[in-house]
This record gives sequence, structure tokens and C-alpha cells, in this order.
Amino acid sequence: MNRGLALALALAALVAVALAAPAEEKYTDKYDNVNLDEILSNERLFKKYLECLLADNDSHCTADGKELRQNIPDALTNECGKCTDKQKSGVEKVLKFLKEEKKDDFEKLLAKWDPEGVYRKKYEAKYSS
Repeated sequence: MNRGLALALALAALVAVALAAPAEEKYTDKYDNVNLDEILSNERLFKKYLECLLADNDSHCTADGKELRQNIPDALTNECGKCTDKQKSGVEKVLKFLKEEKKDDFEKLLAKWDPEGVYRKKYEAKYSS
């Protein structure tokens, strides 16, 4: 069951996307060439992004982390509709990594960004096959 797609959208956005939506209705592709494998395999880097996403404010975030925090609600609400194909691929990679390698962190992120389970239910139904 793919109960965390919503969170994965947010995380992929953090490392692979886009920080602001330009007029052409897509997130910027400025970060599409970020090496997700490097971030996910580097505990120090991973923890910094995690700390940013779990904090109550953006004081623990880099500039891109601050932008991400502002865009998470849009990405969740619109099913990553403004994501590029590469960003959507990044979503899948991050989701798989979190579910398989960082289950506790995955649950913390879900609790933070989807406390009522609204997006979790929505994406489970869509991607559970």
C-alpha cells in the first residue's frame, strides 16, 4: 500500500524541485539535476533536510528548504501537478527510500504534514494497485 505518496511528493520537491511556481504552471527545473542518491545515502545531509521538514518553523532550513516548506501544501493538494517528469520520478525514488530504509522518519513526516491522514487516504486509493 502506498500510504505515503503525499509525503514523498513533498520530499522530492525538497531535493529535486522547485521552489517556486513560475507563470507557466510548473515548478522550476533548477533543481532537477540534484543527485538524490547522494542526499539519501548521506546521513548528515538527509538529517538536515529531515530537521527542516519536521521543525515548527523554517529557522533550521536552507534557502531551498524554506521555499519547499512554502510549496508543500500546493504539491500535496495538486498531486504534484506542477512537477516536471523528472521531479515525479524523484518523488517515487524518495518514497521508496523512506518506506524501505527510514520508516520511523517517514512516519514522523506523515504525522507532521498530514496529521489527519487526508492526503494519505487519497494517495493510497490512487496508488495502491
